[in-house]
Amino acid sequence: MRPDLTPWRSSRDFRLLWTSGCVTSFGSFLTYVAVPLQIKQLTGSTLAVGLAGAFELVPLIVFGLWGGALADALDRRKLVLRSEAGLGLLSALLLVNALLPTPLLWPIYLVGMLVAALDGLQRPALDSLTPRIVPHDQLTAAFALNSLYRNVGSVAGPPLAGVIVVVAGVQTAYLLDVASFGLSLLLLARMRAVPPSTGADKPSLQAIATGVKYAWSRKDLLGTYAIDIVAMLFAYPVAIFPFLASELHADWALGLLYAATAVGALLVSATGGWTSHVHRHGRMLLVSALGWGAAMTVAGLVGNIWLVLLCLLIAGGADQISGTARSTMWNQSIPDELRGRLAGVELLSYSVGPQLGQVRAGGMASLAGVRASVWTGGVACVVGVLALAAALPKLLAYDDRTDSNALAVRAQHEALAAATAAPGSAAPDPGAPGPDAPDPAASDAATPGSGASDAGIDPVDPVDPVHPVGSRV
Repeated sequence: MRPDLTPWRSSRDFRLLWTSGCVTSFGSFLTYVAVPLQIKQLTGSTLAVGLAGAFELVPLIVFGLWGGALADALDRRKLVLRSEAGLGLLSALLLVNALLPTPLLWPIYLVGMLVAALDGLQRPALDSLTPRIVPHDQLTAAFALNSLYRNVGSVAGPPLAGVIVVVAGVQTAYLLDVASFGLSLLLLARMRAVPPSTGADKPSLQAIATGVKYAWSRKDLLGTYAIDIVAMLFAYPVAIFPFLASELHADWALGLLYAATAVGALLVSATGGWTSHVHRHGRMLLVSALGWGAAMTVAGLVGNIWLVLLCLLIAGGADQISGTARSTMWNQSIPDELRGRLAGVELLSYSVGPQLGQVRAGGMASLAGVRASVWTGGVACVVGVLALAAALPKLLAYDDRTDSNALAVRAQHEALAAATAAPGSAAPDPGAPGPDAPDPAASDAATPGSGASDAGIDPVDPVDPVHPVGSRV
Protein backbone atom coordinates (compact mmCIF):
# COMPACT_ATOMS: atom_id res chain seq x y z
CA MET A 1 0.00 0.00 0.00
CA ARG A 2 3.04 2.30 0.11
CA PRO A 3 4.18 4.25 -3.00
CA ASP A 4 6.97 2.57 -4.97
CA LEU A 5 9.98 4.94 -4.89
CA THR A 6 12.22 2.83 -7.14
CA PRO A 7 12.16 5.23 -10.15
CA TRP A 8 13.12 8.13 -7.88
CA ARG A 9 16.15 6.21 -6.58
CA SER A 10 17.30 4.80 -9.90
CA SER A 11 17.12 7.82 -12.24
CA ARG A 12 18.67 11.27 -11.69
CA ASP A 13 16.77 12.72 -14.67
CA PHE A 14 13.49 11.39 -13.29
CA ARG A 15 14.21 13.16 -9.99
CA LEU A 16 14.84 16.45 -11.81
CA LEU A 17 11.75 16.07 -13.98
CA TRP A 18 9.63 15.08 -10.98
CA THR A 19 10.79 18.05 -8.90
CA SER A 20 10.17 20.44 -11.78
CA GLY A 21 6.67 19.06 -12.09
CA CYS A 22 6.07 19.57 -8.37
CA VAL A 23 6.93 23.24 -8.64
CA THR A 24 4.95 24.11 -11.75
CA SER A 25 1.92 22.01 -10.86
CA PHE A 26 1.48 24.01 -7.68
CA GLY A 27 1.64 27.31 -9.58
CA SER A 28 -0.58 26.02 -12.36
CA PHE A 29 -3.34 25.00 -9.99
CA LEU A 30 -3.38 28.51 -8.58
CA THR A 31 -4.10 29.81 -12.08
CA TYR A 32 -6.49 26.92 -12.72
CA VAL A 33 -8.76 28.30 -10.00
CA ALA A 34 -8.09 31.98 -10.60
CA VAL A 35 -9.03 32.02 -14.31
CA PRO A 36 -12.65 30.71 -14.09
CA LEU A 37 -13.20 32.77 -10.95
CA GLN A 38 -11.97 35.90 -12.73
CA ILE A 39 -14.25 35.18 -15.70
CA LYS A 40 -17.16 34.73 -13.29
CA GLN A 41 -16.33 38.06 -11.66
CA LEU A 42 -16.18 39.78 -15.05
CA THR A 43 -19.31 38.24 -16.61
CA GLY A 44 -21.40 36.33 -14.05
CA SER A 45 -22.14 33.80 -16.83
CA THR A 46 -21.82 30.01 -16.66
CA LEU A 47 -21.59 29.92 -20.45
CA ALA A 48 -18.71 32.41 -20.49
CA VAL A 49 -16.77 30.19 -18.08
CA GLY A 50 -17.48 27.11 -20.18
CA LEU A 51 -16.40 28.88 -23.38
CA ALA A 52 -12.84 29.05 -22.06
CA GLY A 53 -12.60 25.34 -22.86
CA ALA A 54 -14.01 25.85 -26.35
CA PHE A 55 -11.41 28.48 -27.23
CA GLU A 56 -8.62 26.12 -26.15
CA LEU A 57 -9.90 23.12 -28.09
CA VAL A 58 -8.71 23.83 -31.65
CA PRO A 59 -5.10 24.79 -30.82
CA LEU A 60 -4.89 21.80 -28.50
CA ILE A 61 -5.91 19.42 -31.29
CA VAL A 62 -3.65 20.97 -33.95
CA PHE A 63 -0.56 21.46 -31.85
CA GLY A 64 -1.01 18.25 -29.88
CA LEU A 65 -0.66 16.16 -33.02
CA TRP A 66 2.22 18.30 -34.30
CA GLY A 67 3.91 18.14 -30.90
CA GLY A 68 3.76 14.37 -31.09
CA ALA A 69 5.60 14.42 -34.41
CA LEU A 70 8.21 16.78 -32.97
CA ALA A 71 8.65 14.48 -29.98
CA ASP A 72 9.87 11.74 -32.32
CA ALA A 73 12.28 14.01 -34.20
CA LEU A 74 13.91 16.57 -31.87
CA ASP A 75 15.70 16.69 -28.53
CA ARG A 76 12.96 16.29 -25.97
CA ARG A 77 14.74 18.19 -23.21
CA LYS A 78 15.19 21.22 -25.43
CA LEU A 79 11.55 21.34 -26.45
CA VAL A 80 10.25 21.09 -22.91
CA LEU A 81 12.66 23.81 -21.80
CA ARG A 82 11.60 26.24 -24.51
CA SER A 83 7.90 25.56 -24.22
CA GLU A 84 8.15 25.90 -20.44
CA ALA A 85 9.66 29.36 -20.93
CA GLY A 86 6.81 30.27 -23.29
CA LEU A 87 4.20 29.10 -20.80
CA GLY A 88 5.84 31.27 -18.15
CA LEU A 89 5.56 34.32 -20.40
CA LEU A 90 1.85 33.63 -20.97
CA SER A 91 1.26 33.47 -17.23
CA ALA A 92 2.98 36.84 -17.02
CA LEU A 93 0.46 38.19 -19.56
CA LEU A 94 -2.41 37.05 -17.34
CA LEU A 95 -0.75 38.91 -14.49
CA VAL A 96 -0.44 42.09 -16.56
CA ASN A 97 -4.10 41.92 -17.58
CA ALA A 98 -5.18 41.35 -13.97
CA LEU A 99 -3.22 44.44 -12.90
CA LEU A 100 -5.15 46.71 -15.27
CA PRO A 101 -7.65 49.07 -13.63
CA THR A 102 -10.37 47.23 -15.58
CA PRO A 103 -9.21 43.72 -16.60
CA LEU A 104 -10.33 42.60 -20.06
CA LEU A 105 -12.03 39.31 -20.92
CA TRP A 106 -10.61 38.70 -24.39
CA PRO A 107 -6.94 38.47 -23.26
CA ILE A 108 -7.92 35.65 -20.90
CA TYR A 109 -9.41 33.69 -23.79
CA LEU A 110 -6.43 34.51 -26.02
CA VAL A 111 -3.87 33.42 -23.44
CA GLY A 112 -5.89 30.24 -22.91
CA MET A 113 -5.62 29.46 -26.62
CA LEU A 114 -1.86 30.09 -26.65
CA VAL A 115 -1.35 28.01 -23.50
CA ALA A 116 -3.25 25.16 -25.14
CA ALA A 117 -1.03 25.43 -28.22
CA LEU A 118 2.21 25.39 -26.20
CA ASP A 119 0.96 22.61 -23.98
CA GLY A 120 0.13 20.62 -27.12
CA LEU A 121 3.71 21.05 -28.31
CA GLN A 122 5.21 20.20 -24.95
CA ARG A 123 3.19 17.43 -23.39
CA PRO A 124 3.73 14.62 -25.96
CA ALA A 125 7.47 15.03 -25.54
CA LEU A 126 7.20 14.96 -21.76
CA ASP A 127 4.97 11.90 -21.76
CA SER A 128 7.28 10.07 -24.14
CA LEU A 129 10.34 11.04 -22.09
CA THR A 130 9.52 8.90 -19.06
CA PRO A 131 9.96 5.53 -20.82
CA ARG A 132 13.45 6.69 -21.88
CA ILE A 133 14.69 7.66 -18.41
CA VAL A 134 12.93 4.97 -16.34
CA PRO A 135 13.37 1.17 -16.68
CA HIS A 136 10.48 -0.67 -18.29
CA ASP A 137 9.43 -2.53 -15.17
CA GLN A 138 9.24 0.77 -13.22
CA LEU A 139 6.82 2.60 -15.53
CA THR A 140 3.71 2.02 -13.42
CA ALA A 141 5.55 3.23 -10.32
CA ALA A 142 6.83 6.28 -12.22
CA PHE A 143 3.31 7.23 -13.28
CA ALA A 144 2.11 6.81 -9.69
CA LEU A 145 4.87 9.12 -8.44
CA ASN A 146 4.05 11.71 -11.10
CA SER A 147 0.42 11.51 -10.07
CA LEU A 148 1.46 11.98 -6.45
CA TYR A 149 2.91 15.45 -7.02
CA ARG A 150 0.06 16.44 -9.32
CA ASN A 151 -2.46 15.40 -6.73
CA VAL A 152 -0.61 17.16 -3.92
CA GLY A 153 -0.69 20.30 -6.07
CA SER A 154 -4.37 19.75 -6.75
CA VAL A 155 -5.08 19.43 -3.03
CA ALA A 156 -2.96 22.34 -1.83
CA GLY A 157 -3.36 24.63 -4.84
CA PRO A 158 -7.14 25.19 -5.06
CA PRO A 159 -7.81 25.89 -1.37
CA LEU A 160 -4.76 28.15 -1.21
CA ALA A 161 -5.84 29.84 -4.44
CA GLY A 162 -9.29 30.42 -2.96
CA VAL A 163 -7.72 32.14 0.04
CA ILE A 164 -5.23 34.10 -2.06
CA VAL A 165 -7.86 35.31 -4.52
CA VAL A 166 -10.16 36.48 -1.72
CA VAL A 167 -7.42 38.07 0.39
CA ALA A 168 -4.91 39.31 -2.19
CA GLY A 169 -6.70 39.04 -5.55
CA VAL A 170 -6.11 36.96 -8.66
CA GLN A 171 -2.99 39.02 -9.35
CA THR A 172 -1.09 37.27 -6.56
CA ALA A 173 -2.10 33.84 -7.83
CA TYR A 174 -0.76 34.71 -11.29
CA LEU A 175 2.44 36.12 -9.79
CA LEU A 176 3.16 32.91 -7.89
CA ASP A 177 2.55 30.91 -11.07
CA VAL A 178 5.13 33.01 -12.94
CA ALA A 179 7.65 32.46 -10.14
CA SER A 180 7.09 28.69 -10.29
CA PHE A 181 8.11 28.67 -13.95
CA GLY A 182 11.45 30.28 -13.15
CA LEU A 183 12.41 27.55 -10.70
CA SER A 184 11.14 24.82 -13.03
CA LEU A 185 13.35 26.08 -15.85
CA LEU A 186 16.44 25.87 -13.63
CA LEU A 187 15.68 22.22 -12.86
CA LEU A 188 14.88 21.20 -16.45
CA ALA A 189 18.11 22.78 -17.70
CA ARG A 190 20.09 20.26 -15.62
CA MET A 191 18.61 17.23 -17.39
CA ARG A 192 20.63 15.30 -19.95
CA ALA A 193 19.62 15.30 -23.61
CA VAL A 194 17.39 12.48 -24.85
CA PRO A 195 18.17 11.93 -28.55
CA PRO A 196 15.63 10.14 -30.74
CA SER A 197 15.94 6.92 -32.65
CA THR A 198 18.39 6.91 -35.53
CA GLY A 199 16.52 7.61 -38.76
CA ALA A 200 13.45 8.94 -36.94
CA ASP A 201 10.73 10.37 -39.17
CA LYS A 202 10.90 14.09 -39.85
CA PRO A 203 7.94 16.12 -38.53
CA SER A 204 5.34 16.04 -41.29
CA LEU A 205 1.71 15.29 -41.98
CA GLN A 206 2.77 11.85 -43.18
CA ALA A 207 4.56 11.18 -39.89
CA ILE A 208 1.45 12.23 -37.98
CA ALA A 209 -0.68 9.98 -40.18
CA THR A 210 1.64 7.04 -39.43
CA GLY A 211 1.05 7.52 -35.72
CA VAL A 212 -2.72 7.85 -36.13
CA LYS A 213 -2.85 4.69 -38.29
CA TYR A 214 -0.94 2.77 -35.64
CA ALA A 215 -3.33 3.97 -32.94
CA TRP A 216 -6.33 2.96 -35.09
CA SER A 217 -4.85 -0.50 -35.63
CA ARG A 218 -4.66 -1.08 -31.87
CA LYS A 219 -8.25 -1.48 -30.66
CA ASP A 220 -7.08 -1.81 -27.07
CA LEU A 221 -5.48 1.64 -27.32
CA LEU A 222 -8.62 3.02 -28.96
CA GLY A 223 -10.56 1.80 -25.96
CA THR A 224 -8.34 3.74 -23.55
CA TYR A 225 -8.79 6.94 -25.57
CA ALA A 226 -12.52 6.57 -26.12
CA ILE A 227 -13.42 5.72 -22.52
CA ASP A 228 -11.49 8.68 -21.15
CA ILE A 229 -13.05 11.07 -23.67
CA VAL A 230 -16.57 9.88 -22.81
CA ALA A 231 -15.93 10.07 -19.06
CA MET A 232 -14.61 13.62 -19.23
CA LEU A 233 -17.07 14.87 -21.85
CA PHE A 234 -20.13 13.90 -19.83
CA ALA A 235 -18.91 13.97 -16.24
CA TYR A 236 -16.41 16.82 -15.87
CA PRO A 237 -18.36 19.66 -14.20
CA VAL A 238 -15.34 21.64 -12.93
CA ALA A 239 -16.25 24.75 -14.93
CA ILE A 240 -19.47 25.23 -12.97
CA PHE A 241 -18.01 24.67 -9.50
CA PRO A 242 -18.27 28.39 -8.61
CA PHE A 243 -22.00 28.21 -9.38
CA LEU A 244 -22.44 24.85 -7.62
CA ALA A 245 -20.90 26.30 -4.46
CA SER A 246 -23.36 29.22 -4.58
CA GLU A 247 -26.36 26.94 -5.18
CA LEU A 248 -25.40 24.82 -2.17
CA HIS A 249 -25.03 28.02 -0.09
CA ALA A 250 -21.38 27.16 0.45
CA ASP A 251 -19.28 29.79 -1.32
CA TRP A 252 -16.68 29.16 1.38
CA ALA A 253 -16.22 25.64 -0.03
CA LEU A 254 -15.23 26.59 -3.58
CA GLY A 255 -11.59 25.67 -3.03
CA LEU A 256 -12.67 22.39 -1.41
CA LEU A 257 -14.77 21.51 -4.46
CA TYR A 258 -11.73 21.91 -6.68
CA ALA A 259 -9.53 19.99 -4.25
CA ALA A 260 -11.87 17.11 -3.40
CA THR A 261 -11.16 15.01 -6.51
CA ALA A 262 -7.45 15.61 -6.00
CA VAL A 263 -7.68 14.41 -2.40
CA GLY A 264 -9.23 11.16 -3.60
CA ALA A 265 -6.55 10.79 -6.26
CA LEU A 266 -3.85 11.58 -3.72
CA LEU A 267 -5.11 8.89 -1.36
CA VAL A 268 -4.92 6.35 -4.17
CA SER A 269 -1.49 7.43 -5.43
CA ALA A 270 -0.05 7.59 -1.90
CA THR A 271 -1.17 4.01 -1.28
CA GLY A 272 -0.68 2.83 -4.85
CA GLY A 273 2.06 0.25 -4.55
CA TRP A 274 -0.56 -2.39 -5.40
CA THR A 275 -0.99 -0.96 -8.91
CA SER A 276 2.42 -2.33 -9.91
CA HIS A 277 1.01 -5.85 -9.48
CA VAL A 278 -2.02 -5.36 -11.78
CA HIS A 279 -1.70 -6.95 -15.23
CA ARG A 280 -5.19 -6.60 -16.76
CA HIS A 281 -5.18 -2.84 -17.19
CA GLY A 282 -8.16 -2.75 -19.57
CA ARG A 283 -10.44 -4.15 -16.88
CA MET A 284 -8.89 -1.81 -14.35
CA LEU A 285 -9.76 1.11 -16.64
CA LEU A 286 -13.37 -0.02 -17.14
CA VAL A 287 -14.15 -0.41 -13.43
CA SER A 288 -12.57 2.92 -12.50
CA ALA A 289 -14.36 4.85 -15.29
CA LEU A 290 -17.69 3.44 -14.12
CA GLY A 291 -16.82 4.51 -10.58
CA TRP A 292 -16.11 8.06 -11.80
CA GLY A 293 -19.48 8.33 -13.55
CA ALA A 294 -21.43 6.83 -10.65
CA ALA A 295 -19.81 9.18 -8.12
CA MET A 296 -20.59 12.23 -10.27
CA THR A 297 -24.21 11.09 -10.60
CA VAL A 298 -24.64 10.99 -6.84
CA ALA A 299 -22.80 14.32 -6.43
CA GLY A 300 -25.42 16.00 -8.60
CA LEU A 301 -28.37 14.41 -6.81
CA VAL A 302 -27.45 15.13 -3.19
CA GLY A 303 -27.95 18.62 -1.80
CA ASN A 304 -25.51 18.59 1.10
CA ILE A 305 -22.08 20.14 0.52
CA TRP A 306 -20.30 17.50 2.62
CA LEU A 307 -21.90 14.64 0.69
CA VAL A 308 -20.97 16.35 -2.57
CA LEU A 309 -17.36 16.63 -1.39
CA LEU A 310 -17.36 12.94 -0.42
CA CYS A 311 -18.64 11.96 -3.88
CA LEU A 312 -15.99 14.10 -5.55
CA LEU A 313 -13.32 12.48 -3.38
CA ILE A 314 -14.48 9.01 -4.51
CA ALA A 315 -14.56 10.19 -8.12
CA GLY A 316 -10.99 11.47 -7.83
CA GLY A 317 -9.77 8.13 -6.53
CA ALA A 318 -11.46 6.35 -9.44
CA ASP A 319 -9.93 8.78 -11.92
CA GLN A 320 -6.46 8.18 -10.48
CA ILE A 321 -6.85 4.42 -10.99
CA SER A 322 -8.09 5.06 -14.52
CA GLY A 323 -5.09 7.26 -15.30
CA THR A 324 -2.67 4.66 -13.96
CA ALA A 325 -4.24 1.96 -16.13
CA ARG A 326 -4.14 4.09 -19.27
CA SER A 327 -0.60 5.38 -18.80
CA THR A 328 0.74 1.91 -18.05
CA MET A 329 -0.83 0.44 -21.18
CA TRP A 330 0.56 3.24 -23.33
CA ASN A 331 4.11 3.11 -21.97
CA GLN A 332 4.23 -0.69 -21.85
CA SER A 333 3.05 -1.43 -25.37
CA ILE A 334 3.96 1.45 -27.74
CA PRO A 335 7.41 1.28 -29.43
CA ASP A 336 9.75 4.19 -28.71
CA GLU A 337 9.98 5.34 -32.34
CA LEU A 338 6.21 6.03 -32.26
CA ARG A 339 5.92 7.04 -28.61
CA GLY A 340 5.93 10.80 -29.23
CA ARG A 341 3.26 10.70 -31.92
CA LEU A 342 1.07 8.40 -29.87
CA ALA A 343 1.59 10.73 -26.90
CA GLY A 344 0.11 13.43 -29.13
CA VAL A 345 -2.94 11.25 -29.71
CA GLU A 346 -3.13 10.58 -25.98
CA LEU A 347 -2.96 14.30 -25.28
CA LEU A 348 -6.10 14.75 -27.35
CA SER A 349 -7.83 11.89 -25.53
CA TYR A 350 -7.24 13.23 -22.03
CA SER A 351 -7.44 16.95 -22.87
CA VAL A 352 -10.19 17.27 -25.48
CA GLY A 353 -12.66 15.48 -23.21
CA PRO A 354 -12.27 17.95 -20.31
CA GLN A 355 -12.29 20.93 -22.68
CA LEU A 356 -15.56 19.81 -24.28
CA GLY A 357 -16.78 18.78 -20.84
CA GLN A 358 -16.48 22.37 -19.66
CA VAL A 359 -18.60 23.55 -22.58
CA ARG A 360 -21.17 20.80 -21.98
CA ALA A 361 -21.35 21.48 -18.25
CA GLY A 362 -21.74 25.23 -18.72
CA GLY A 363 -24.31 24.90 -21.50
CA MET A 364 -26.34 22.25 -19.69
CA ALA A 365 -26.30 24.30 -16.49
CA SER A 366 -27.72 27.29 -18.34
CA LEU A 367 -30.55 25.12 -19.74
CA ALA A 368 -31.45 22.73 -16.91
CA GLY A 369 -29.68 24.01 -13.82
CA VAL A 370 -26.33 23.44 -12.17
CA ARG A 371 -27.09 20.25 -10.24
CA ALA A 372 -28.93 18.71 -13.20
CA SER A 373 -25.87 19.34 -15.34
CA VAL A 374 -23.79 17.30 -12.87
CA TRP A 375 -26.02 14.23 -12.38
CA THR A 376 -27.15 13.85 -16.00
CA GLY A 377 -23.51 13.93 -17.06
CA GLY A 378 -22.69 11.15 -14.60
CA VAL A 379 -25.48 8.94 -15.95
CA ALA A 380 -24.37 9.56 -19.54
CA CYS A 381 -20.81 8.64 -18.55
CA VAL A 382 -21.85 5.24 -17.13
CA VAL A 383 -23.95 4.39 -20.18
CA GLY A 384 -21.24 5.49 -22.61
CA VAL A 385 -18.47 3.55 -20.87
CA LEU A 386 -20.51 0.33 -20.84
CA ALA A 387 -21.29 0.73 -24.54
CA LEU A 388 -17.62 1.21 -25.41
CA ALA A 389 -16.55 -1.80 -23.35
CA ALA A 390 -19.03 -3.96 -25.27
CA ALA A 391 -17.83 -2.57 -28.63
CA LEU A 392 -14.08 -2.97 -27.93
CA PRO A 393 -13.50 -6.42 -26.35
CA LYS A 394 -9.73 -6.26 -26.99
CA LEU A 395 -9.47 -3.62 -24.28
CA LEU A 396 -10.80 -6.01 -21.65
CA ALA A 397 -8.55 -8.81 -22.97
CA TYR A 398 -5.32 -6.81 -22.49
CA ASP A 399 -2.81 -8.55 -20.20
CA ASP A 400 0.76 -7.24 -20.10
CA ARG A 401 2.08 -10.76 -19.41
CA THR A 402 0.81 -12.11 -22.74
CA ASP A 403 0.13 -9.11 -25.02
CA SER A 404 2.47 -9.27 -28.03
CA ASN A 405 2.97 -5.50 -28.21
CA ALA A 406 3.86 -5.25 -24.51
CA LEU A 407 6.31 -8.13 -24.79
CA ALA A 408 8.00 -6.57 -27.85
CA VAL A 409 8.43 -3.20 -26.10
CA ARG A 410 9.78 -4.92 -23.00
CA ALA A 411 12.42 -6.66 -25.14
CA GLN A 412 13.28 -3.34 -26.80
CA HIS A 413 13.80 -1.61 -23.45
CA GLU A 414 15.79 -4.50 -22.01
CA ALA A 415 18.13 -4.44 -25.02
CA LEU A 416 18.57 -0.69 -24.58
CA ALA A 417 19.29 -1.06 -20.85
CA ALA A 418 21.76 -3.89 -21.44
CA ALA A 419 23.64 -1.95 -24.10
CA THR A 420 23.78 1.17 -21.94
CA ALA A 421 25.10 -0.81 -18.97
CA ALA A 422 27.88 -2.42 -21.02
CA PRO A 423 31.37 -0.99 -20.25
CA GLY A 424 32.29 1.85 -22.60
CA SER A 425 28.92 1.85 -24.32
CA ALA A 426 27.06 4.95 -25.47
CA ALA A 427 23.32 5.44 -25.57
CA PRO A 428 22.06 3.09 -28.31
CA ASP A 429 19.23 3.62 -30.73
CA PRO A 430 16.01 2.94 -28.80
CA GLY A 431 14.13 2.17 -31.98
CA ALA A 432 16.48 -0.51 -33.22
CA PRO A 433 16.00 -4.23 -32.57
CA GLY A 434 19.35 -4.42 -30.82
CA PRO A 435 22.15 -2.21 -29.48
CA ASP A 436 23.74 0.12 -32.04
CA ALA A 437 27.22 1.54 -32.25
CA PRO A 438 27.52 4.92 -30.58
CA ASP A 439 26.28 7.81 -32.67
CA PRO A 440 29.15 10.32 -32.97
CA ALA A 441 26.73 13.21 -33.30
CA ALA A 442 24.97 12.28 -30.07
CA SER A 443 27.95 13.28 -27.91
CA ASP A 444 27.38 16.96 -28.56
CA ALA A 445 23.67 16.70 -27.84
CA ALA A 446 24.27 14.81 -24.63
CA THR A 447 25.53 17.86 -22.76
CA PRO A 448 22.69 20.23 -21.83
CA GLY A 449 23.47 23.83 -22.55
CA SER A 450 26.51 23.16 -24.77
CA GLY A 451 27.09 24.48 -28.26
CA ALA A 452 25.09 26.70 -30.55
CA SER A 453 22.42 24.01 -30.96
CA ASP A 454 20.95 25.04 -27.62
CA ALA A 455 20.01 28.44 -29.02
CA GLY A 456 16.76 27.08 -30.38
CA ILE A 457 14.87 23.99 -31.50
CA ASP A 458 17.18 22.37 -34.02
CA PRO A 459 15.97 21.29 -37.45
CA VAL A 460 15.93 17.53 -37.93
CA ASP A 461 19.22 16.13 -39.18
CA PRO A 462 18.66 13.16 -41.50
CA VAL A 463 21.62 11.37 -39.88
CA ASP A 464 21.16 12.34 -36.23
CA PRO A 465 17.64 13.66 -35.58
CA VAL A 466 16.74 14.87 -32.11
CA HIS A 467 13.40 14.75 -30.11
CA PRO A 468 11.33 17.16 -27.93
CA VAL A 469 9.72 16.80 -24.43
CA GLY A 470 7.30 18.70 -22.27
CA SER A 471 4.41 19.76 -20.06
CA ARG A 472 3.75 21.20 -16.72
CA VAL A 473 0.68 19.78 -14.98
